[in-house]
Amino acid sequence: MEPTRPRYTLRGEGDQLKGGLLHALDARDVFAAGPRRTFRWHRGQRHYPGRYWSATTGSFVGYESRLELAALLLEDFDQRVVRIASQPFELIADRDGVQRSYVPDYMIEHRDQRFTVIEVKPRRRLEDPEIAGALEWAGEVIQSRGWGYRIVTEPDAALLSNIRFLAGYRRAWLFPPGAVEVAAACAGEARTLGEAFRTAGAALDDRPSGRAIVLHLLWSHSIHCDLTSILASDTALETP
Repeated sequence: MEPTRPRYTLRGEGDQLKGGLLHALDARDVFAAGPRRTFRWHRGQRHYPGRYWSATTGSFVGYESRLELAALLLEDFDQRVVRIASQPFELIADRDGVQRSYVPDYMIEHRDQRFTVIEVKPRRRLEDPEIAGALEWAGEVIQSRGWGYRIVTEPDAALLSNIRFLAGYRRAWLFPPGAVEVAAACAGEARTLGEAFRTAGAALDDRPSGRAIVLHLLWSHSIHCDLTSILASDTALETP
């Protein structure tokens, strides 16, 4: 029997499901749809689902585990990413003569209008041949649509710690534009993070605000430093 062509389903308005052939699925419809899987909370559950407010999307994006939240933080920080969808669609396709169903964790749109589907898995689970084979199958089908496919595992601990910390300063509307410009000018002349804190605080006559705005500038990529080492006052600032 000839295998059926890969199909998809999306969750539309009023939780109605709609579907069709995968090759005809428009990415714009994916980002307009709701999460394909319903997020559930109950006492005693092993995972920690929730919703994260994304600076990239200006809205909440769901996650189903702490590892998914870690991946979401890193995508939100990536300035090349312009849209993020959680549990974006259901893929239905044949694998080894059996029809399989698969819902990836995220889909992102890049600034250059490329699209990437992301699966988040603990590194230890990729050692399971069945799981590794299923993800390889899913990746091949999704890439046949012309989209990228990426498996994400546990990130570098120092990088994640830094991004999680900087995410507390991601909301741009909390900072007066004039103050941001002043702090950016100070940080642009500073050699270290501590020096940027001091000079911005002095220029604004408000040390806490100066420090917060400098950290916002790091989140927004207006200034740069090595984020693979834990941030400290002597962290060197880099020239873009």
